[in-house]
Amino acid sequence: MNQDFSPSIDPPGEPDPDACCFVYSESRLLVKTTGAAPELPSLREVASQGIDLSHPLFLGRCRGRACYAVPSTPPSEALPGAEFRELRTLFSRLADPWYDIALRGLHLAGWDGACRFCSRCATPLQARTDIRAKECPACGRLEFPRISPAVIMLVEKDDTLLLARSPRFKSEMWSVLAGFVEPGESLEDAVRREVQEETGIAVKDIAYFGSQPWPFPDSLMIGFTARYASGEIKIDGDEICEAGWFRADNLPPIPGRLSIARRLIDSFLKKHPAASSS
Repeated sequence: MNQDFSPSIDPPGEPDPDACCFVYSESRLLVKTTGAAPELPSLREVASQGIDLSHPLFLGRCRGRACYAVPSTPPSEALPGAEFRELRTLFSRLADPWYDIALRGLHLAGWDGACRFCSRCATPLQARTDIRAKECPACGRLEFPRISPAVIMLVEKDDTLLLARSPRFKSEMWSVLAGFVEPGESLEDAVRREVQEETGIAVKDIAYFGSQPWPFPDSLMIGFTARYASGEIKIDGDEICEAGWFRADNLPPIPGRLSIARRLIDSFLKKHPAASSS
């Protein structure tokens, strides 16, 4: 997270009308469209649009401004000078550090709206003021924001990398493999299992690469690199419909620069400059 942003759960008394407001409709964010680049509205501007501000979720402060997340529904009429845009499309369009805060806000707003009743006794939950959690007043159970860990891995074999295509992809895009971590499983074991299940390939030399929050709706992507150990590609036919080894100079369509998948692929391309320039 950018050092300009200080996360907090303790709001500064009455909300400041000039505070930065992250208004969501599912995975879309309300932005002002009157300037050259999208901008975030203030609480005062959001209120003037008739959007309900009865339950703003305090996120913290950035560059002296309080930041709030507000779940909403699209109004029946167009908003003058503003519109809801898919958050993914705002990458590199929304100035730093506001995009990172928008990802945090989306995750927390989704959790706040979905986590309303105790999972043990169904009593309505109450927000804690000292930690980011909700507590059941009947049985005392704490409910924290859900985070679903998933591994995503770049597998190398000599000067090639393993890419696959899922039937869920909206285009002919190919990407590195990924999958959710199962209970009782280490991250490294999850890497081995996912690659084996989806492609029949065994891997070795697993190494941590980096991570990325991915609140669509609540994932944390944990990146690894690995090397081919043995096996022939045999796709599972369910999550993966095609897979193959690709050289840097013969890549299919790959993900955009928003995702850690692209960062993994770019790290491979950096290691093979001769192949990528040939």
